[in-house]
Amino acid sequence: MTEMERRRRQRANWPIRKFALGEEPLVDSREDLSAEQRIMLTWRLSAEACNLAGLPKPHYSRATMPGVMVRADD
Repeated sequence: MTEMERRRRQRANWPIRKFALGEEPLVDSREDLSAEQRIMLTWRLSAEACNLAGLPKPHYSRATMPGVMVRADD
């Protein structure tokens, strides 16, 4: 079996749902994720974006990381 045929067979098992434009469900599958799970998802997506762009993953100290921490008022 060629690599292309193996990949074709794997794709045949992908779960696919079809919706008309504007009729997509408004359910976010991430709603039930913990903060830790969402951070991990963000890391995986960021790493994949770097890979797709052909860029190295950035390395910086915690003090110089981009982002802002927003604390809820007590």
